[in-house]
Amino acid sequence: MHAIHIIPEVQERTIANRGGQWAFEAIDPKKTCHIVIDLQYGFMEEGAVLEVPVAREIVPNVNAITRALRAAGGLVAYTRWTYRADEPHAWSSWYQLGLSSRTSTSFREAFAPGTHDHALWPELDMQPQDVVVDKTRFSAFTPGTCDLKAELDARGIDTVIITGTLTNSCCESTARDACQLNYTTIFVADATATVTDTEHNGTLNSLSPVYADIMTTQKVLHVIAANRRA
Repeated sequence: MHAIHIIPEVQERTIANRGGQWAFEAIDPKKTCHIVIDLQYGFMEEGAVLEVPVAREIVPNVNAITRALRAAGGLVAYTRWTYRADEPHAWSSWYQLGLSSRTSTSFREAFAPGTHDHALWPELDMQPQDVVVDKTRFSAFTPGTCDLKAELDARGIDTVIITGTLTNSCCESTARDACQLNYTTIFVADATATVTDTEHNGTLNSLSPVYADIMTTQKVLHVIAANRRA
């Protein structure tokens, strides 16, 4: 698990901006979605093309939030990082210019729909009522590249809890967009994972004052329990 560190200056600014350590302790679980970002074989399995070892360690925390929110009437949504050769909105600036030819090929082949690496990690607590969406950008809210927003809006969701991998890429991008799309946004410090503690904490410190409440799993579970309605 990552060693979490919010620097004092950021903590002070967070409290000043938000009026306390957290702004979002009063939520409606039935209008909340737990978004689990990209916990797929391609990130989770030993030796995978984009292996993030810490991502395997966060699965119990991810599942604990899933079970608690589902029991409280909330929604669980899983995203899958996806490459589609026939995508109408091609991401050429990244796949063709931002990556080497060898790296681009390995990513595109690994995360095409139907491949082993594209599939969700089997230790996740998935149920038939959960939503699964593919996304072809880092953020699950990039217009025209993922159906997540339509799924949430159709269910009246106004709050999102973000877990998964990578902290400083797809999780962070999704959190920033969620905030700006007017979702109450909670980012779970010990249920997100990336390659190093430094990168992980960089995201937490960047998001904390403005974009999201940074909570631990235990804090999230407390918030769900405290706001649960019959």
